[in-house]
Amino acid sequence: MIDTFGSTADGQTVHGITLVAGDLRVRILTLGAILQSVRLAGVDHDLTLGSDRIEDYLGDLMYHGPLIGPVVNRLSDAQAVIGGVRHHFDVNFNGRHTLHSGEGGTHRQIWQILSATDSACTLGLTLAKGAGGFPGGRQVTAVFAATAPASLTMTVTATTDAETIVNFANHSYWNLDGSETWSGHRLQVAADAYLPNDHDFKPTGEIRRVSGTDMDFRHPRTIAPGAPDLDTCMCLGRDRVALRDVLWLTGTSGLTMTLATTEPGVQVYDQRAPARPGRAVYEGLALECQGWPDAPNHPDFPPITLKTGESLTQITQWRFSR
Repeated sequence: MIDTFGSTADGQTVHGITLVAGDLRVRILTLGAILQSVRLAGVDHDLTLGSDRIEDYLGDLMYHGPLIGPVVNRLSDAQAVIGGVRHHFDVNFNGRHTLHSGEGGTHRQIWQILSATDSACTLGLTLAKGAGGFPGGRQVTAVFAATAPASLTMTVTATTDAETIVNFANHSYWNLDGSETWSGHRLQVAADAYLPNDHDFKPTGEIRRVSGTDMDFRHPRTIAPGAPDLDTCMCLGRDRVALRDVLWLTGTSGLTMTLATTEPGVQVYDQRAPARPGRAVYEGLALECQGWPDAPNHPDFPPITLKTGESLTQITQWRFSR
């Protein structure tokens, strides 16, 4: 089902697409390819943090639920060398760095509906050459497919006509209990290493083993805000691989979300800011499957380069069970 969600300040119409399969009902917005709602039969609350107001998504909630690209996360000093040429990007973080591709990121764009059925939809977006400082005219598609009993799979494909960098991620926040905060959830991540951050919340370049640290989630752990602070890339490997399970989040109710991805990293963010209107911080956990952040500026990190004529495919899957 396709309906009208609202309009942007410049008069562009934003549509909502509802997908249903088995016990799962989800809603996607054409603004930012936002995953607005995830509902499970028999559960009286939404599992992801969204809003019914377009104004919220155009303001402080711009990172609640969208598909962020062409490069998610930080790019230090708002620059990177691509194909031997240094490129400069929007400065929108701490007066020095680029966060989530700056003002022209895909989370702020209106995606086109290329197809839609009861259980799947395909959205498309064209990124012009040089937009946001990133080289290449890029074509991007995002396929969202719901399947019974309760799974949602997102497949992102990108091509370019000039060498560029690409690293997409969904940026939904999750709270499986519908509670004030996610405190009491249990988290497990199949990561043997993580990337420590500096004072600007970007990687230092060190790849640190999780063993003996508070970032060891290889076995399920009950988590609480600040124990530890989380805005961290957990290293799942060094290459894009076949879809595999990498993370398990379980609410106090016993409801579990299993996260699978093809990507070599998953950023875990505790939502210390911003809060939804009238809600607390730490309400939801962001779990962002992606390549390692700031990769072009760290030669030891797996590259996120997409060369002319090549095609990139990133897959993320969420499965819910009780």
